[in-house]
Amino acid sequence: MNPDTLAVVLDQPQQLRLQRLALTPPGEEDVLVDIEWSGISTGTERLLWSGQMPPFPGMGYPLVPGYESVGRVALAGEKSGRAVGDRVFVPGARCFGPVRGLFGGAAAHLVVPGARTVTLAQGLEDQAVLLALAGTAYHALAAPGARLPELIVGHGVLGRLLARIAVALGGSPVVWEQNPQRTSGALGYEVKDPAADERRDYPAICDVSGDSQILDRLIARLAPGGEIVLAGFYHDPLSFSFPPAFMREARLRIAAEWKEPDMQAVTALIGAGRLSLEGLITHRRPAGEAEEAYRTAFTDPDCLKMVLDWRGLA
Repeated sequence: MNPDTLAVVLDQPQQLRLQRLALTPPGEEDVLVDIEWSGISTGTERLLWSGQMPPFPGMGYPLVPGYESVGRVALAGEKSGRAVGDRVFVPGARCFGPVRGLFGGAAAHLVVPGARTVTLAQGLEDQAVLLALAGTAYHALAAPGARLPELIVGHGVLGRLLARIAVALGGSPVVWEQNPQRTSGALGYEVKDPAADERRDYPAICDVSGDSQILDRLIARLAPGGEIVLAGFYHDPLSFSFPPAFMREARLRIAAEWKEPDMQAVTALIGAGRLSLEGLITHRRPAGEAEEAYRTAFTDPDCLKMVLDWRGLA
């Protein structure tokens, strides 16, 4: 079997097109997935698109972006642990031969080990592209000994998921957002312009702004012994003034991507009705309009989350 696929390919920064690529033939532990929807990340994928991604394992062009894909299993290897017809979440793939998969999810068909996929509950359709961000948000909050954040900086999709998960776990965070176009949509928490917030004793702050110049501002709002969690992605070096951090005995933690227990936890919260994914996908485009969709996702402030629809595009 020699499958192929249409895929989004970044030949170089800001040069994106749909291209037909050969797929790695699936083995006995693999599944071939017919992708229905894929999300566009305004964090890491924006950096790949703009050429601002710092040195990263496997980095280079041409590449297939994307790590938020949902589809049906079309072929299941004997040892894949999946069955034909399963709807699964796919967090990217490396199945395009010489074309890098970074992170390799934006394609009509993917070959991936079955163990890397997440079987979805009935009724969870294109919103399931949000599972990677939900798992990442949970990972940032659930580290051993971590306190739930009382301040979250940024009200994009990741910030909203952080706030919703914090509320589901018993917290009551404040979220900072300066863009008036992004202040609506709070579910069980308060959104504030930082200029209107006088509090300076937050014991736990989680930042997803991506602003590499923000640490001094956050340290000034931190309680003694407090912690700042960096859960966004920063393409410039971060720095801070030492004396204020010293006086507060501030702690700094960097949260990486989700792990399997985080995905299990968020799918359980969703299944129990404690975590909603409603209202986070604002834009949808056919995958044939990928170039326009990526530009909209990265340049339109009204676009929280763009989803490509691959159905019918072979």
